[in-house]
Amino acid sequence: MKTSQIDLKLLLPRIGMFSQLGPGQIERLAQQCRYRVIDKGEMLFQRGDPPHGFYHVVAGQVILALSSRDGSEKVVEIIGPGHSFGEAVMFLDRPYPVFAQALVASELLQVDQAAVFGLLDDDPAFARAMLAGMAIRLHTMVLDVESYSTRSATQRVAGYLLEELAAVGTGRELRLPASKQVIASRLNLTPETFSRTLHHLVEEELIAMNGREITILDREGLEGA
Repeated sequence: MKTSQIDLKLLLPRIGMFSQLGPGQIERLAQQCRYRVIDKGEMLFQRGDPPHGFYHVVAGQVILALSSRDGSEKVVEIIGPGHSFGEAVMFLDRPYPVFAQALVASELLQVDQAAVFGLLDDDPAFARAMLAGMAIRLHTMVLDVESYSTRSATQRVAGYLLEELAAVGTGRELRLPASKQVIASRLNLTPETFSRTLHHLVEEELIAMNGREITILDREGLEGA
């Protein structure tokens, strides 16, 4: 893992939860942050490690996952640019329940626990922004549990593709952000079921697929799949 030289005072205001902080607060915060560059496959932390702050993904992708005794992995989340993780564990001051690993070469901002607590004491707006982010994450996880419990494989995959398309913002094309094995684990499916479901959606002419590149041909049909 490498620490990159970058002007944190320019980066921090561009991150949502820090965007309303004043110059003095940014100055203090920058002194308690580290900009880190990690290679593909590199571990950021292991399950059981103590937390010392939280992380914000600037570039790349990080998975949060669990390992079973037989060596298989369950992907809990895929964290992409603009998103943070580790806040809840930091507040609980308990060991990490998952491990974090870079899916690709990634750049991360590590924010020290003491810096966060200081801002929470001084700035109600920052406290609200952090609480809102944690609430969104919790809501998303509840929806995930509902999806695993009540939706078919086709519905899960279709819903996932629509979510990825919404993240793109415009057009009908998207790129799968990770390998099929990782995404399948995220959706609580086997890789074989995930691949079969994608091919089924192709046969139904709801999507077209070329490797990781996917074109949504029939959005309404996908929504009703």
